[in-house]
Amino acid sequence: MEANFRTMANDWKDRLGTIYSTNPDFQYETNAESESETLPAQQQNLRVQLDKKQRKGKSVTLITGFVGTDDDLKALAKILKTKCGVGGSAKDGEILIQGDFCNKVIEILKNENYKVKRSGG
Repeated sequence: MEANFRTMANDWKDRLGTIYSTNPDFQYETNAESESETLPAQQQNLRVQLDKKQRKGKSVTLITGFVGTDDDLKALAKILKTKCGVGGSAKDGEILIQGDFCNKVIEILKNENYKVKRSGG
């Protein structure tokens, strides 16, 4: 009950600056961005490349082009990191896998039914 009260108490802060409406059909809309739905794996166009820029000479495998929610992006990143046995991160629609695993990542993504291409030479 206490946690529910906290969410209700913070709700009014989201509506500060809202003008009162006499329209009975008025629906308050927040400015929060709704996350786009995740496309099915067959419709994703992923690009895999080796990247060394701004990483102090360390090479990383960069996967770009993912369209979907952050949770689905992180789930895909976890699969890739686990199967490659290395670390990495997922943010801003990109997945970074530490090290040169381009060929292995392409193979894993194809097995997961993603459309994938190698880019950047």
